[in-house]
Amino acid sequence: MADPLRIVIPGCSGRMGQMLVQEVLETEGAALHAVTERPGHDWVGRDIGAAMGLGRDLGVVVGGDPLDAVLGAHAMIDFTSPDATVAHAGLAAQAKLIHVIGTTGFSPEHLAKLSAAARHAVIVRAGNMSLGVNLLTILTEKVARALDADFDIEIVESHHNRKVDAPSGTALMLGEAAAEGRGVALDDVSDRGRDGITGARERGSIGFHAIRGGDVVGEHDVIFAADGERIVLRHLATDRRIFSRGALKAAFWGRGRQTGEYGMIDVLGLRG
Repeated sequence: MADPLRIVIPGCSGRMGQMLVQEVLETEGAALHAVTERPGHDWVGRDIGAAMGLGRDLGVVVGGDPLDAVLGAHAMIDFTSPDATVAHAGLAAQAKLIHVIGTTGFSPEHLAKLSAAARHAVIVRAGNMSLGVNLLTILTEKVARALDADFDIEIVESHHNRKVDAPSGTALMLGEAAAEGRGVALDDVSDRGRDGITGARERGSIGFHAIRGGDVVGEHDVIFAADGERIVLRHLATDRRIFSRGALKAAFWGRGRQTGEYGMIDVLGLRG
């Protein structure tokens, strides 16, 4: 029998961190190797089972040093913050870990550092880990390729009121797909802010709109609007477990892969 995939979960006290811990515990062939939180967090030094209120100890103590956590591990699943994820990528590269990244809000400088780390490790990064969203990405690219600029493209996303970045990583992923279909660079056509007297919509632009409220898990609409007709592609997420399940799938998929940068489209066998 193959060794279980030993997985590190940084940021274990967050909503996604706790969900990932649960997913690892419930997944055959996976083992919870280590969990971490930032130094000084009140979970550090406690058993993760007790800290999460599971009613039992799991024999895994929350650490404050990710360097210790990666020793002996196979994979890290990371839904933390851009700065933290970039720091983790360096450690994962040194330890030859599979680094599954669900963090969003990266700057170009962050992405350059992740690309450098991917020369030494397998990195699977996606703005969204769900099957449905990745199918939506493919459909968005195909529809954008089929329609000319007479169809205006608008991307509308909704999330809970504690989300800190906008547009969402998924919205940007969809925007990139639409831009690729149009044969343009997203940075050249992105329109992210309309307020006051803005003038007529610029032909060929891709608009983004962010809604924040309540406990919305994630909703994304890609609208293609022309005179007399509209095409709306939509994905609604109602359970965050779709993200943790996708992340575990990515971690298993990365085992034995060549170093480099991958996405969920690769994991799901949907590329090309």
